[in-house]
Amino acid sequence: MRLLVTGGMGFIGSRFLHYWLEKHPRDTVVNLDLLTYAGNSHNVADIRDLPGYSEVRGSITDALLVERVMAQEKIDTVVHFAAESHVDRSILDPQRFILTNVLGTQTLLEAAKKHTVSKFVHISTDEVYGTLGDQGSFNEQTPLAPNSPYSASKAGSDLLVRAYYETYGLPAVITRCSNNYGPYQFPEKLIPTIITRALQDEVVPVYGDGLQIRDWLFVDDHCAAIDLVIHGGRSGEVYNIGGSSERTNLVMVKRILQELGKSEKLIRFVPDRLGHDRRYAVDTSKIRNELGWKPTHTLDEGLLLTLDWYRSNQSWWQGILDGTYQSDTFNSNKEGEGP
Repeated sequence: MRLLVTGGMGFIGSRFLHYWLEKHPRDTVVNLDLLTYAGNSHNVADIRDLPGYSEVRGSITDALLVERVMAQEKIDTVVHFAAESHVDRSILDPQRFILTNVLGTQTLLEAAKKHTVSKFVHISTDEVYGTLGDQGSFNEQTPLAPNSPYSASKAGSDLLVRAYYETYGLPAVITRCSNNYGPYQFPEKLIPTIITRALQDEVVPVYGDGLQIRDWLFVDDHCAAIDLVIHGGRSGEVYNIGGSSERTNLVMVKRILQELGKSEKLIRFVPDRLGHDRRYAVDTSKIRNELGWKPTHTLDEGLLLTLDWYRSNQSWWQGILDGTYQSDTFNSNKEGEGP
């Protein structure tokens, strides 16, 4: 295959690149990333010399660049991770999320249609479904009811992908994952925030009462699911991907503090996020039954792997906290020009 991976400098995108190049070493992969604050060139440092890998710095909203990359690299598969994804930032600056997540996705779809790609996999989120009560779970037929500017922008991009399949016959598939965690996750997200603050004996903030419930998915299990969707997912379909590991935020905080040998006195309850969804949970029956996927890491196993990684790689997250990670040069002479 000849893949275009968008957002490959970010958390899930970079883990997918590692997974894919290890499992499919004969494939060609182009990593298109704007290297915004959430992108980190260190995330892909150990794959840069692989023969099938290259990177291009640029925005998914740049139609000329996207088309040039697809044409010159003869891309046949697009895996679209690139997105603004932090809910708090979307509350402060919704427009950026609309531009990247909606317009950027439409730009990619148009180029994919023009260059007749064989598969377009759009990586979305369970947050597009809204919030759940104490019982039940989201399935692929659950109506979309996003509650934040972030989730609304992702829902908009999902609908565009559906429209390009229905209108133009673009072979597109949507995946909606639950909360990912694992190595290389940017420290603004819940689990790395807890870990990095606790390791420095700093206050660990918890929104509201901390009883919001999330389903946790180890990032490597997510990558394996995407692999199955690329090879066997049916065009026009949606696949939910979840870890079947629901926990309240407060339980996660306390568990991590316990594993790190830190006191719960570090916990500080802070005013709740605006429009904070109470509970997410996804029904993964479809991807299990159709594609044979299931997570291979329990939450305990994945969490211990994650904690060990953050303890062993303090220079990585310290560079993010002090801002020095952004001083690194993007490893490409193709900036804004395509391959």
